[in-house]
Amino acid sequence: MHNPIRFKLFLMMVLEFFIWGCWLPLIYGYLPSLDFSPGQQSWILNAFPIAAIVGMFFSTQYADRHFSAEKFMAFSHLVGGVAILGLAFTRSFAPFFALMLIHCLLYVPTISIANSIAFANMKDAQKEFGLVRVGGTIGWILAAWPFTFILVDWAKVHDANPHGLVSWIGTVLGSGLTGEALQHATRWTYIVAGIASLLLAAFSLTLPHTPPKKVDTGADRFAWLEAFKLLKHPFVLVLWLVTIVDAFALYSYFNWTGVFLAAGPPAGVGVKGNWIMPVMSLGQVAEILTMLILGATLKRLGWRLTMIIGILGHVARFAVYSFFPNAPAVIIVQLLHGICYAFFFATVYIFVDEYFPKDVRSSAQGLFNAVILGLGSLLANSICPYLMQTVFTHNGVTDFKHLFLVPLVAAFLAAVALALFFRPPPKRQPPPAAEQVAMAA
Repeated sequence: MHNPIRFKLFLMMVLEFFIWGCWLPLIYGYLPSLDFSPGQQSWILNAFPIAAIVGMFFSTQYADRHFSAEKFMAFSHLVGGVAILGLAFTRSFAPFFALMLIHCLLYVPTISIANSIAFANMKDAQKEFGLVRVGGTIGWILAAWPFTFILVDWAKVHDANPHGLVSWIGTVLGSGLTGEALQHATRWTYIVAGIASLLLAAFSLTLPHTPPKKVDTGADRFAWLEAFKLLKHPFVLVLWLVTIVDAFALYSYFNWTGVFLAAGPPAGVGVKGNWIMPVMSLGQVAEILTMLILGATLKRLGWRLTMIIGILGHVARFAVYSFFPNAPAVIIVQLLHGICYAFFFATVYIFVDEYFPKDVRSSAQGLFNAVILGLGSLLANSICPYLMQTVFTHNGVTDFKHLFLVPLVAAFLAAVALALFFRPPPKRQPPPAAEQVAMAA
C-alpha cells in the first residue's frame, strides 16, 4: 500500500480484530476450568452480545456524533485493554464478569467506529474499503499464531533437549499443552489481547482526525425505529429470523469447536493446545478467498441460493464433526467457514444495502448486525454451555456426535425456511462491486 493513510487504516483493522481473535476461540474451554457453572459461563459469554445490542444504539446514535472517532478509539482501547488484562489474573465470577462486560461495552462500538474512520478518510470507499477491511480478517488469522509458541509444554521441550534451531522449533511446535495445563495457560490469551488493545489505543492517536458527525434532523436520530418497522415486510422478517438461527449455528461452532479439537479420541480429535487456534484460523483464510468469488456467485446464483449454500456450509461442517471425527477431515472442513460467512452473512449485508431505503440503510445494517453479533450469539451462549456440560456429558465424557446434531438440524431447517418463504420483490442485480461491499461487512 503506497497510500500512508490507507496503510494506517489497514493496521487499525489488523489490531482491531487481532484483539477479538486472541481470546474468543479458547474462552469456552477456559471458563469451566475456573469452576464457573454453566449459568455463570453464559453470563460471561453474553457480555459480548449484550454489548453488541447496546452498541447498535450507542455507536450509531451517540458515540460517533459526540466524540472524535480516533479519540473514542484511543479511550475505549485503553480502558478496555486494562479490563481484559485483568481477566488473566481473575478467577472469581463477579470480577471476571464485570471486567469482561467493561471490555465488551467499550470494544464492540469500536468495530463500527473503525469503519467510520476508514470511510471518512477515503477518496473512493467502494474501491478502497475492501483492501482496508481485509486487514481485520488478517488480524484474526495473525492472532492465532503467537500461541503456537506460548501454549507449549516447555518441560517436555527441555527434556527432549533438541540440537539446532530447526530441531528446537520442531520440538516446540510438537509439544503443545493439553488438559488442565492448557486450560491454565489460556490466561495468556487475555494478556496478549490486552497488550494489543493498549497498542491500538496509542496507535489510534496517530490516525487522521475524524470529527463527530452532525445530526441534521430529528428523524435521523430515530432511524433505527424505521429499520424495525421494515420487519413488517415478510421477506425481511423471514431473513431476520433465519439470520438469528444461522448466527446460533455460527456461535455453536465457536462454543464447542475448541473443546472438541482439544479432547482426545475417541470423543474428540486430539489436537495439541498450541495448534487449536491456527486450525480454527483456516476458516478466516478461506473467508478471504471466498470473498473474491462472492460477486460472481451472486450474479450467477442470486440472493436466495447463495445464502442457502452459506447455511448448508454449517450443515456439512457439523456433519463431519458428528460422523467423521478424525483429525484430517475435521481440519480440512474448517475451510467451509469461508462459505458459511461470505455466502450468508456477507451476502445479508449486501442484500440489506440493496433493498433497504437509503435513509435507514445504516441503521438497518445495525439491525442485522445486532442479530449476528447480538441475538444469535446470545441464544447460543445461553444454552451451549448447558448442553455440552450437562445434557451431552456423562461420567466426564462428552457425546460430541449427538451434540453437534443440534446446530446441524437448526441450520438445515433454516435453509429450508429460506428456500420456501424468502421471496424478495424483484430488484436490480447485485452490484458489480459486490466483493468490495462484502468486505465492508
